[in-house]
Amino acid sequence: MYDVIILGSGPAGLTAAIYTTRANLKTLVVGGLNWGGQLMLTTLVENYPGFPDGIQGPDLMVAMKKQAERFGAEFIQADFSKADFSKKPFTVWVGDKTYESKSVIIATGAETKWLDVKGEKEKIGRGVSSCAPCDAAFFKELDVIVVGGGDSAMEEALVLTKFASSVTVVHRRGELKASQIMQERAQNNSKIKFILNSEIVEILGDQKVTGVKIKNNKTGEVKEMSINGVFVAIGHMPNSSLFKGITLDKEGFVEVYNQTKTNVDGVFVAGDVHDSRYKQAVTAAGFGCMAALEVEHWLRDLES
Repeated sequence: MYDVIILGSGPAGLTAAIYTTRANLKTLVVGGLNWGGQLMLTTLVENYPGFPDGIQGPDLMVAMKKQAERFGAEFIQADFSKADFSKKPFTVWVGDKTYESKSVIIATGAETKWLDVKGEKEKIGRGVSSCAPCDAAFFKELDVIVVGGGDSAMEEALVLTKFASSVTVVHRRGELKASQIMQERAQNNSKIKFILNSEIVEILGDQKVTGVKIKNNKTGEVKEMSINGVFVAIGHMPNSSLFKGITLDKEGFVEVYNQTKTNVDGVFVAGDVHDSRYKQAVTAAGFGCMAALEVEHWLRDLES
C-alpha cells in the first residue's frame, strides 16, 4: 500500500516525487517505458532555472530521477495499462501486477502532434522543434517556418520574430483558425509571411534542416524552399485516454478543480496532461510541486 502513486516521470511527476518523499510519503512512480517526458527528445535546454550554460534535456531528467530516488521514491520503468479510481484504495495495473494507493497524481504529460512526414523524426532537436520559447534563440538571423493556423502557431511565429530573420507560416487551409486579434498581430509583423492552402511533405537536410518540400493543396504542385528551422504548432495530445471516471475537457486535457484536484477525491493532476497553455518544463515542475503539497494536506486531513 502506497501513500501516493505518481503516473508519469516528466518534470511534473519527478518533482512531485521529490516533494512527496521528502514529506515521508511512501511513493511509487510509474515512469513508463519511455520515461522522462518530452525533454528526453530535446537537446540543449537553456531556459530551465539554475543552469547558466544550459543543460541537455535527458541529463536534466536523469538528475531529477536520481534526486527523487535518493529521497526514497520507488520507480517502475514500465507502462501502466489501466487505473481504477472508482473505489479506495485506488488500484493501478502495471503488466501483470497491481499496486494500491491512498492517492494518485496523474502526470502523464502530452505529446506533440507531429507532421509525420519524411525527414521529420530524425531532425527533432536538429532544426525541427515544437517550442519557440525553448528554441527560438538558436535561430538568430536565420529563416524559419511555423506550421499551423491557430493561436499557438501565431504565438510561435511572433516569438520567433525576435530572433529569426524571417518567419513563414504554412497552413493547409485557405484561412487561419487563429483568433482575429492573433491573426492581426501576426499579419502586421513585417517579418511574418504566409503560405496558405499548402502543407510540408518532406523536411530536407542531412544532419540538420536545410529546406522543405511544400505542396500546394489546390494545384498539387510541389516546390522546394530553403529554410533553417521548422516549428510544428498543430497541437498537443494529452495522455489521458486511460483514465476512466476522470473529467476531461473537449480536447482531452484533465479538468482541474481547486488548484490540482480532479473530479475524483484523492486523485490529483500535474503538468501538460492538464496544462494546454504554458507547456514548459518549469511550469510542469511547478504543478508537480503543487500537486505533491495538495496530496500531503489531503492525506493529513484524511488521517485526522
